[in-house]
Amino acid sequence: MSASLDTAARLRRLLAILTWLAQEGEAPIDEVAARFDLTPNRLVAELEMAACCGVPPYTPDQLLEIVVTEDTVSTRVGTTLARPRRLSPREGLGLAAAARALLAVPGSDEDGALSRALTKLERALGQSAIDVELDAPELLDTVRAALDSGERLTISYYSASTDHTGDRTVTPRRLFASEGHWYVDAWCEVADGIRRFRVDRIGSATHAGPADPGVLTTPLPDDDAPGASGGSSLEAFVPGPDSRRVRIAADPSLAWLFETVPSERAGDVDGRPTWEVFVAGDAWLERLLLRLGPDSEVVEPAADRSLAPEAARRILARYAD
Repeated sequence: MSASLDTAARLRRLLAILTWLAQEGEAPIDEVAARFDLTPNRLVAELEMAACCGVPPYTPDQLLEIVVTEDTVSTRVGTTLARPRRLSPREGLGLAAAARALLAVPGSDEDGALSRALTKLERALGQSAIDVELDAPELLDTVRAALDSGERLTISYYSASTDHTGDRTVTPRRLFASEGHWYVDAWCEVADGIRRFRVDRIGSATHAGPADPGVLTTPLPDDDAPGASGGSSLEAFVPGPDSRRVRIAADPSLAWLFETVPSERAGDVDGRPTWEVFVAGDAWLERLLLRLGPDSEVVEPAADRSLAPEAARRILARYAD
């Protein structure tokens, strides 16, 4: 998967982890990982990136100092980072909004040092509170209640991959926000496995009784599971068992578009860059190919080369009618 697919969400989570660690000083790796819904290996990998962060001239005393032992992790900030800053009103408002977003990250301490500092900052700005809201789909509370109570839901769900709406019975297992949307990982009785659903694509939901106890202990996709990039499992798309790889050659000017979809750079063909895209359904791939335009083509599998022309003909036929 593209390394930049969920950069913003990973950054927010990393800052939330560092904020919590700065208050705690030192904590067991397993405790921190469980608090922020990570595996220990993924937690350490995320913190290794933060060890390279600091302020100019990036001397050791101006970098974040992160110490990872076999069992614990601790962090300390450099003298410049620890010194109180003088902020303009505009900078203060931006900082307050960012702090509110960090406190919304699951695992953050809502009563900790960051929350207390935010209260003082909002008071200085003349604001009683700054609201930072995520998209709240109509059925979000219904899904959250089923998750908390261990209940099954019968849902009507629109799949963007297949462009089809169908009924499923699911058991919610994990709820999270990514890239401005809410997602739920749930055991799907139709697929007989864990699947990821975007909550705002759930058209209806009714309670379907208590969940099977065995389903409630089924392992969720974790951050060390084999995937396209080894990235966080809390991303908008995780390749499922029915997904396939499609290799597409396109003009270099279209590279930005591949950064917005699950993809990997895959070399060159006839002087043109190619990307491997992870596809869960033909409808989604058709839309992508139409967006890429006539200067792109499917390299492999050969069976997918006709998708874009056929989709274009169907659309043109509608206009003709």
